[in-house]
Amino acid sequence: MNLTQQSHDLFMEYADDACNWCGMPMVGGNVAGSKARNGNLTDLKKAGLITTHTDDGCTFVVFTAAGKAYAAEHGVTIDEC
Repeated sequence: MNLTQQSHDLFMEYADDACNWCGMPMVGGNVAGSKARNGNLTDLKKAGLITTHTDDGCTFVVFTAAGKAYAAEHGVTIDEC
């Protein structure tokens, strides 16, 4: 996987936070955001690790199969409720 360190770090923050959100952490929830991090989020989408889902004005990270596998390679299991 060819990610920048910043994109990898953001991915891992969301992966670590997934357990608090039934596997779909909210963007801007427990993980800090910024304009730069929005770019990293786009990188994660382009890499095929995540998609996003918006519901009632809130955006959530949805891990793809590749994203779940990448998280597992780094010691994090993404479980959905």
